[in-house]
Amino acid sequence: MSSISPWLGAGRAGLTGWILLGATAAQAVNDLPGGPAVRQMSYAKPATQIAAQMDWLHSVMMVICVLICIAVFGVMFYSILKHRKSRGHKPADFHESVKVEIAWTVVPFLIVIGMGAMATKTVVAQKDTTNADITIKATGYQWKWGYDYLKGEGEGISFLQTLDTSHRAMSDAGQPAGDDYLLKVDNPLVVPVDSKIRIITTATDVIHAWMIPQFGVKQDAIPGFVRDTWFRADKTGDFYGQCAELCGKEHAYMPIHVKVVTAPEYTAWVEAEKKKIAARADDPKKEWKLADLVARGEKVYAANCAVCHQANGKGAGPIKALDASAVVLDADKGRQIAVLLNGQNNGAMPAWKQLSDTEIAAVITYTKNAWSNRTEQIVQPADIVAARK
Repeated sequence: MSSISPWLGAGRAGLTGWILLGATAAQAVNDLPGGPAVRQMSYAKPATQIAAQMDWLHSVMMVICVLICIAVFGVMFYSILKHRKSRGHKPADFHESVKVEIAWTVVPFLIVIGMGAMATKTVVAQKDTTNADITIKATGYQWKWGYDYLKGEGEGISFLQTLDTSHRAMSDAGQPAGDDYLLKVDNPLVVPVDSKIRIITTATDVIHAWMIPQFGVKQDAIPGFVRDTWFRADKTGDFYGQCAELCGKEHAYMPIHVKVVTAPEYTAWVEAEKKKIAARADDPKKEWKLADLVARGEKVYAANCAVCHQANGKGAGPIKALDASAVVLDADKGRQIAVLLNGQNNGAMPAWKQLSDTEIAAVITYTKNAWSNRTEQIVQPADIVAARK
């Protein structure tokens, strides 16, 4: 759900793990522009008006709370010290004071009303997703983000955002490095500066949360539900966040990277992405040769599968190896197709229906013929089309 205080007090350790606190000088990290800062104690530097308002509200509320604490505890300790029994004071004998009763009811009520009034404008603005320039759907998967540009410039563009494989390798080896450790992704979400961006969130498996602290944005992505939030970045640059709901064992490997660019740069990016989409628009009836499918599948595997199953297909920990896998080696290609389309193990292996028929056919063919899996088996896009029915 949306929050008025995302990532409060989340410094470098809070984002990338406590292991960095004990890092050697060779592994020392610096502040990450658009992301967490070393020893960060409060909000990240705002990049939207909403985030700036939240920062101001936090400061004002803290001052009010501190003053209340000083007043209440000041009176309490003064009374304890000045009217203690050792000084000969005796407890007063009275029933109640109507004036005091009214005062300690009305004054706190007015304080709460005042604090609420200050926050209301910001809270209402947070939920006003109307008149957006661009609408993007963010879908949470275990453990990656899928983006679909639904409305505005860039409509029709879609892609997955996954942790960079080199960062997963660093994590597996216990050797964190770089200011953007566990924040580097393969495909940043690109948006133009000074444009209202509506983010529609949902999920396919468990609850995730889309959060960019410097935008003042945190919105749950819930399976079967559609929620929304928005932001208008007032500066260009790279901005980072992470899934903010505990979504399973790979939760730490689900970063978010938003790249804010100028309007001309965004237009150029949209044109380039449209060309890529046109190039990927394969005919599902096309009969591919084994070598061509393997070459295509290797790219699909590197972009989507290697982060978990590793580039060598050996898997890691509970993640099953694909090299010498019984399912992969099975002559019944339908078994592996079903796994790719439907997932298995209660979502531990997610479904990959979002990939095209050709991409699924290519990656299955690749795994059946990579490493020690020299089966010479081939899966055509038509096989995937049939399995989807």
